[in-house]
Amino acid sequence: MTFVRDRQIRAAIAAIAVSVFASGAHAVIAIQRWVQPDGAQVYLVESPAIPMVDVQVDFDAGGRRDPQDKTGLASVTAGMTSRGVRAHGNQPALDENALSEAWTDLGASFGGSAGQDRMSFSLRSLTAPDLLARATALAARQIAEPAFPADVWQRERDRSIAALKEAETRPATIASRAYNPAVYGGHPYGRDATEATLKQIGVEDMQAYYTQRVRACRAKVSIVGAVTREQARQMVSTLLARLPAGGCSGNEPVVAEVPKLDAPRDIRIPFDSAQAHVLIGQPGYRRSDPDHFALTVGNYILGGGGFVSRLYGEVREKRGLSYSVYSYFSPGLHEGAFSIGLQTRPDQAAQAVQVSRDVLRQFVADGPTEAELKAAKDNLIGGFALQLDTNRKLLGNVSGIAWNNLPLNYLDTWTQRIEAVTVADIKAAFARKLSPDTMVTVVVGGKP
Repeated sequence: MTFVRDRQIRAAIAAIAVSVFASGAHAVIAIQRWVQPDGAQVYLVESPAIPMVDVQVDFDAGGRRDPQDKTGLASVTAGMTSRGVRAHGNQPALDENALSEAWTDLGASFGGSAGQDRMSFSLRSLTAPDLLARATALAARQIAEPAFPADVWQRERDRSIAALKEAETRPATIASRAYNPAVYGGHPYGRDATEATLKQIGVEDMQAYYTQRVRACRAKVSIVGAVTREQARQMVSTLLARLPAGGCSGNEPVVAEVPKLDAPRDIRIPFDSAQAHVLIGQPGYRRSDPDHFALTVGNYILGGGGFVSRLYGEVREKRGLSYSVYSYFSPGLHEGAFSIGLQTRPDQAAQAVQVSRDVLRQFVADGPTEAELKAAKDNLIGGFALQLDTNRKLLGNVSGIAWNNLPLNYLDTWTQRIEAVTVADIKAAFARKLSPDTMVTVVVGGKP
């Protein structure tokens, strides 16, 4: 049976891209939205061509909610939900091996993870009625009844600490751990889990955090696949039925905003390596910011467009200072960082930093040319269909719409919004968001 299901899954996955492109890159993507009786918000795209469904359940339980002395709590809590479920009624407990085998027998997959803003659970299953019902029921157990076994956590904590120690021997990790707190100024976005914070976390902390944050009324559920609205409604009811009821009417603890930088910071960390690692940046913008499209197009021109970006042209092509150089924004519920990154020979680091700063300063002052703008629009719009060419990619977009409270027609109007961006829009948006003279610069590499 498992072999047959594996063949069905492979066939379904192979057919997804065909079905998407056959429907046309500019087809309307109808997103339905409703609120369940328990308060969960549901976003559904019916995609009947493939007998498969992808589901993502998001909660406001990401790293921004971690206590400072227990940074990493959200991430390890989400990971531990796959390490076994408790007994419930006449249903026996399942340890991590039995749980893994149960998912394999169903030919389905389920897992949890946590980022800065949200804790997410993802389910993928074929939609044959018996399989889907069993997969949904098992997912409901894993969401609501994680066992958090203490012995497994001890093992996982030891593994995590060993991995952290190994990572801290790499210049990229050292650069990131210096850069993040300098950019975010004490905000949770700038904190990284350490050996000390992981040792502060016990299974009782996971249980308390999970009970408080993971509730049906806090859920945003995104669904893409071969299910009707009524089937989706029933799925969500089953998925969330075992979670604690209510508990969402009180005032939420407010997470402070990212503080502005009022002066530049230059951090140099000696490290014996062939390449110096460079990061330059500052707080950027929140995902809800109306400048999002102008900043997206502008950053493609500045450093997000790979070989065709200004930074690449000046740093790599003209001067040969780095194999690659890039820039990006990472917006979230709070102001995620704007960053420029590159690697270069330690003796060239000062020049590479100066050239990158000069390119950025000129771009913020003058904006792009009309030719750069047209090329960026052509590339972004031409590649848009590739963001939607599988159900899983479409689910990622739908969950982003749900999480950020974007309009339901966001995907249908995306190309028009990109096309509408002007040189003046980009220049104004970058001038509002970036201050080249007050950025953080981190260089890891070179002799003391």
